[in-house]
Amino acid sequence: MKLLCGVFALVCVPVALAGNSADIPSEKVAEFVVEKLDVTTLPSSIRPKPEKKKKTFSDYGYTPRRVEEKEALVEATPGGAQINIRILEQKTSEIYVCIQGPGQSARSHQIQRVFLLKIKNADGLLKGRESWKEFSGCPVIGGDPDSEGDSYGG
Repeated sequence: MKLLCGVFALVCVPVALAGNSADIPSEKVAEFVVEKLDVTTLPSSIRPKPEKKKKTFSDYGYTPRRVEEKEALVEATPGGAQINIRILEQKTSEIYVCIQGPGQSARSHQIQRVFLLKIKNADGLLKGRESWKEFSGCPVIGGDPDSEGDSYGG
C-alpha cells in the first residue's frame, strides 16, 4: 500500500505543479505585460509608491503612451514619470524584459534592469524579479551597483 501511495504521488505531483503556471501569449506581448504586471514587484527606485489594493499600472493611474509588439511606454500622468518596457526574450511561461524608468534618488537619473516575469495562472498577475541574466540590449544603468539578481531571476 505504501508503494502504491508513493507511485501515485510521483505521478500526480508533477501534473499538479504543471497546472500552476499559465502560458504567456505569443502576440501583443508588450500589451499583455502592461496589463498584467504587478508593479509592486519592481524595485522601489522605479515603481510608484506602494498603496493599498493597487497592483497594476492602471491601478496607479499610468496610461499607455505607446504600445508595440515588443515595447511599451507607460506614463503616470501627462508629463509625469515614464516607464519603458522592452521584451528581450519570451518563453511559454516566462518573459525577460528590460525595464527603464526614472530613478527616485538624487544620485540616479535613469534606472534600467533586466527582469524575469512569470505568471502562475490565467487570472493572476505577472510577478517579476531582477534577473542575473544579461542582455546586450539592456545594460544595467543607475541604482545600487551592488544589487544582484536572485535565484528566481533565471
